[in-house]
Amino acid sequence: MQDGKEHELDELAPEADAELTGEPGERDAEAESFAQVREDVESEDAQRTDEDADEDVESDDGDLEDDSDEEDDEDDERDEGDIAADYIEELLDIADLDGDLDIDVRGGRTYVSVTAEGSSSLEALSKPEVVDALQQLTRLAVQAETDEFSRLILDVGGSRDARKRELEELVDRAIERIEGGASSAALPPMSSYERKLVHDVAAARGYVSESEGEGGSRHTVLRAQ
Repeated sequence: MQDGKEHELDELAPEADAELTGEPGERDAEAESFAQVREDVESEDAQRTDEDADEDVESDDGDLEDDSDEEDDEDDERDEGDIAADYIEELLDIADLDGDLDIDVRGGRTYVSVTAEGSSSLEALSKPEVVDALQQLTRLAVQAETDEFSRLILDVGGSRDARKRELEELVDRAIERIEGGASSAALPPMSSYERKLVHDVAAARGYVSESEGEGGSRHTVLRAQ
Protein backbone atom coordinates (compact mmCIF):
# COMPACT_ATOMS: atom_id res chain seq x y z
CA MET A 1 0.00 0.00 0.00
CA GLN A 2 2.69 2.44 0.99
CA ASP A 3 5.02 1.47 -1.92
CA GLY A 4 2.19 2.09 -4.41
CA LYS A 5 1.51 5.59 -3.15
CA GLU A 6 5.22 6.45 -3.13
CA HIS A 7 5.42 5.29 -6.75
CA GLU A 8 2.50 7.55 -7.67
CA LEU A 9 4.16 10.50 -5.93
CA ASP A 10 7.40 9.81 -7.73
CA GLU A 11 5.56 9.89 -11.06
CA LEU A 12 3.87 13.15 -10.16
CA ALA A 13 7.14 14.77 -9.13
CA PRO A 14 8.46 15.40 -12.71
CA GLU A 15 5.11 16.83 -13.75
CA ALA A 16 5.11 19.09 -10.74
CA ASP A 17 8.66 20.21 -11.53
CA ALA A 18 7.65 20.93 -15.12
CA GLU A 19 4.81 23.15 -14.01
CA LEU A 20 7.05 25.20 -11.69
CA THR A 21 7.74 27.92 -14.27
CA GLY A 22 6.88 30.97 -12.23
CA GLU A 23 9.06 33.24 -10.18
CA PRO A 24 11.59 31.72 -7.74
CA GLY A 25 9.37 32.55 -4.77
CA GLU A 26 6.39 30.87 -6.41
CA ARG A 27 8.46 27.79 -7.28
CA ASP A 28 9.66 27.53 -3.70
CA ALA A 29 6.11 27.77 -2.35
CA GLU A 30 4.82 25.14 -4.78
CA ALA A 31 7.73 22.80 -3.98
CA GLU A 32 7.10 23.23 -0.28
CA SER A 33 3.38 22.51 -0.80
CA PHE A 34 4.17 19.34 -2.77
CA ALA A 35 6.59 18.16 -0.05
CA GLN A 36 3.92 18.75 2.61
CA VAL A 37 1.40 16.69 0.63
CA ARG A 38 3.87 13.85 0.29
CA GLU A 39 4.67 13.97 4.01
CA ASP A 40 0.94 13.86 4.90
CA VAL A 41 0.36 10.83 2.67
CA GLU A 42 3.31 8.93 4.17
CA SER A 43 2.12 9.79 7.70
CA GLU A 44 -1.39 8.52 6.88
CA ASP A 45 0.02 5.23 5.52
CA ALA A 46 2.13 4.74 8.66
CA GLN A 47 -0.88 5.36 10.90
CA ARG A 48 -2.99 2.82 8.96
CA THR A 49 -0.20 0.25 9.25
CA ASP A 50 -0.06 0.72 13.05
CA GLU A 51 -3.86 0.43 13.32
CA ASP A 52 -3.87 -2.81 11.30
CA ALA A 53 -1.15 -4.23 13.57
CA ASP A 54 -3.14 -3.28 16.68
CA GLU A 55 -6.25 -4.99 15.28
CA ASP A 56 -4.25 -8.18 14.66
CA VAL A 57 -2.92 -8.16 18.22
CA GLU A 58 -6.38 -7.55 19.67
CA SER A 59 -7.78 -10.39 17.55
CA ASP A 60 -5.07 -12.77 18.77
CA ASP A 61 -5.66 -11.72 22.39
CA GLY A 62 -9.40 -12.30 21.96
CA ASP A 63 -8.77 -15.81 20.63
CA LEU A 64 -6.50 -16.57 23.58
CA GLU A 65 -9.10 -15.29 26.04
CA ASP A 66 -11.80 -17.45 24.40
CA ASP A 67 -9.57 -20.53 24.63
CA SER A 68 -8.83 -19.77 28.28
CA ASP A 69 -12.53 -19.40 29.07
CA GLU A 70 -13.26 -22.76 27.42
CA GLU A 71 -10.53 -24.43 29.52
CA ASP A 72 -11.94 -22.87 32.70
CA ASP A 73 -15.41 -24.17 31.81
CA GLU A 74 -14.02 -27.67 31.32
CA ASP A 75 -12.27 -27.52 34.71
CA ASP A 76 -15.47 -26.35 36.40
CA GLU A 77 -17.36 -29.32 34.96
CA ARG A 78 -15.10 -31.82 36.77
CA ASP A 79 -16.96 -32.40 40.00
CA GLU A 80 -16.16 -34.75 42.87
CA GLY A 81 -17.75 -37.77 41.23
CA ASP A 82 -15.88 -37.33 37.93
CA ILE A 83 -12.52 -36.94 39.66
CA ALA A 84 -13.16 -40.00 41.84
CA ALA A 85 -14.28 -42.09 38.86
CA ASP A 86 -11.14 -41.20 36.87
CA TYR A 87 -8.93 -42.11 39.83
CA ILE A 88 -10.66 -45.44 40.45
CA GLU A 89 -10.60 -46.35 36.76
CA GLU A 90 -6.84 -45.81 36.75
CA LEU A 91 -6.46 -48.08 39.79
CA LEU A 92 -8.54 -50.78 38.09
CA ASP A 93 -6.35 -50.54 34.99
CA ILE A 94 -3.22 -50.94 37.11
CA ALA A 95 -4.73 -53.99 38.83
CA ASP A 96 -5.91 -55.32 35.44
CA LEU A 97 -9.52 -55.55 36.68
CA ASP A 98 -12.75 -54.77 34.86
CA GLY A 99 -15.45 -52.77 36.56
CA ASP A 100 -18.40 -50.51 35.83
CA LEU A 101 -18.69 -47.28 37.78
CA ASP A 102 -21.88 -45.61 38.92
CA ILE A 103 -22.00 -42.14 40.49
CA ASP A 104 -24.86 -40.94 42.65
CA VAL A 105 -25.35 -37.89 44.88
CA ARG A 106 -27.68 -38.16 47.87
CA GLY A 107 -28.04 -35.65 50.66
CA GLY A 108 -25.04 -33.66 49.43
CA ARG A 109 -22.75 -36.72 49.59
CA THR A 110 -21.26 -38.44 46.53
CA TYR A 111 -21.54 -42.22 46.26
CA VAL A 112 -19.31 -44.12 43.83
CA SER A 113 -20.07 -47.78 43.20
CA VAL A 114 -17.88 -50.28 41.34
CA THR A 115 -19.60 -53.35 39.98
CA ALA A 116 -18.65 -56.17 37.62
CA GLU A 117 -20.23 -59.21 36.07
CA GLY A 118 -18.98 -62.08 38.17
CA SER A 119 -18.16 -60.97 41.70
CA SER A 120 -14.87 -62.89 41.69
CA SER A 121 -13.19 -60.16 39.60
CA LEU A 122 -13.64 -57.63 42.43
CA GLU A 123 -13.49 -60.03 45.36
CA ALA A 124 -9.99 -58.97 46.40
CA LEU A 125 -11.01 -55.31 46.47
CA SER A 126 -14.37 -55.76 48.18
CA LYS A 127 -12.99 -56.66 51.61
CA PRO A 128 -13.97 -54.00 54.19
CA GLU A 129 -10.42 -52.96 55.07
CA VAL A 130 -9.46 -52.70 51.38
CA VAL A 131 -12.54 -50.67 50.53
CA ASP A 132 -11.83 -48.29 53.42
CA ALA A 133 -8.25 -47.82 52.21
CA LEU A 134 -9.37 -47.21 48.61
CA GLN A 135 -12.00 -44.77 49.84
CA GLN A 136 -9.41 -42.75 51.74
CA LEU A 137 -7.07 -42.68 48.73
CA THR A 138 -9.92 -41.58 46.46
CA ARG A 139 -10.91 -38.82 48.88
CA LEU A 140 -7.31 -37.59 48.92
CA ALA A 141 -7.23 -37.56 45.11
CA VAL A 142 -10.40 -35.46 45.02
CA GLN A 143 -9.09 -33.11 47.70
CA ALA A 144 -5.80 -32.65 45.85
CA GLU A 145 -7.65 -31.35 42.78
CA THR A 146 -10.49 -29.40 44.41
CA ASP A 147 -8.76 -28.17 47.59
CA GLU A 148 -11.93 -29.18 49.45
CA PHE A 149 -12.52 -31.95 51.98
CA SER A 150 -14.24 -34.96 50.40
CA ARG A 151 -16.91 -37.09 52.10
CA LEU A 152 -17.55 -39.46 49.21
CA ILE A 153 -18.53 -43.07 49.89
CA LEU A 154 -17.00 -45.89 47.86
CA ASP A 155 -18.66 -49.25 47.30
CA VAL A 156 -16.84 -52.11 45.60
CA GLY A 157 -18.75 -55.19 44.55
CA GLY A 158 -21.59 -54.54 47.00
CA SER A 159 -19.23 -54.17 49.95
CA ARG A 160 -21.31 -51.40 51.55
CA ASP A 161 -24.47 -53.45 51.47
CA ALA A 162 -22.62 -56.35 53.05
CA ARG A 163 -21.22 -54.04 55.72
CA LYS A 164 -24.67 -52.61 56.41
CA ARG A 165 -25.97 -56.11 57.09
CA GLU A 166 -23.10 -56.67 59.50
CA LEU A 167 -23.94 -53.46 61.33
CA GLU A 168 -27.58 -54.47 61.57
CA GLU A 169 -26.48 -57.71 63.22
CA LEU A 170 -24.31 -55.74 65.69
CA VAL A 171 -27.26 -53.53 66.59
CA ASP A 172 -29.52 -56.58 67.08
CA ARG A 173 -27.01 -58.17 69.46
CA ALA A 174 -26.69 -54.88 71.38
CA ILE A 175 -30.48 -54.75 71.72
CA GLU A 176 -30.47 -58.31 73.07
CA ARG A 177 -28.05 -57.22 75.82
CA ILE A 178 -30.26 -54.27 76.73
CA GLU A 179 -33.35 -56.49 76.80
CA GLY A 180 -31.39 -58.87 79.02
CA GLY A 181 -31.01 -56.16 81.66
CA ALA A 182 -28.05 -53.98 80.54
CA SER A 183 -28.59 -50.23 80.80
CA SER A 184 -26.67 -49.66 77.57
CA ALA A 185 -24.65 -51.50 74.96
CA ALA A 186 -21.56 -50.18 73.19
CA LEU A 187 -20.55 -51.10 69.66
CA PRO A 188 -16.96 -51.22 68.35
CA PRO A 189 -15.29 -48.04 67.01
CA MET A 190 -16.16 -47.24 63.43
CA SER A 191 -16.22 -44.47 60.87
CA SER A 192 -18.70 -41.59 60.92
CA TYR A 193 -20.52 -43.08 57.93
CA GLU A 194 -20.96 -46.44 59.69
CA ARG A 195 -22.02 -44.75 62.91
CA LYS A 196 -24.67 -42.92 60.88
CA LEU A 197 -25.94 -46.28 59.62
CA VAL A 198 -26.03 -47.58 63.19
CA HIS A 199 -28.05 -44.55 64.32
CA ASP A 200 -30.56 -45.18 61.52
CA VAL A 201 -30.88 -48.89 62.33
CA ALA A 202 -31.22 -48.26 66.08
CA ALA A 203 -33.91 -45.61 65.50
CA ALA A 204 -35.81 -47.99 63.21
CA ARG A 205 -35.74 -50.56 66.02
CA GLY A 206 -37.03 -48.05 68.59
CA TYR A 207 -33.77 -47.41 70.47
CA VAL A 208 -31.66 -44.34 71.21
CA SER A 209 -28.03 -44.19 70.06
CA GLU A 210 -25.22 -41.75 70.77
CA SER A 211 -21.63 -41.45 69.62
CA GLU A 212 -18.97 -41.35 72.32
CA GLY A 213 -15.17 -41.17 72.42
CA GLU A 214 -12.66 -39.30 70.33
CA GLY A 215 -10.70 -39.98 67.18
CA GLY A 216 -10.18 -43.65 66.36
CA SER A 217 -11.96 -44.68 69.56
CA ARG A 218 -15.25 -42.98 68.70
CA HIS A 219 -18.09 -45.52 68.85
CA THR A 220 -21.87 -45.83 69.23
CA VAL A 221 -23.76 -46.59 72.44
CA LEU A 222 -27.34 -47.84 72.40
CA ARG A 223 -29.94 -47.29 75.15
CA ALA A 224 -33.62 -48.00 75.55
CA GLN A 225 -35.97 -45.03 75.09
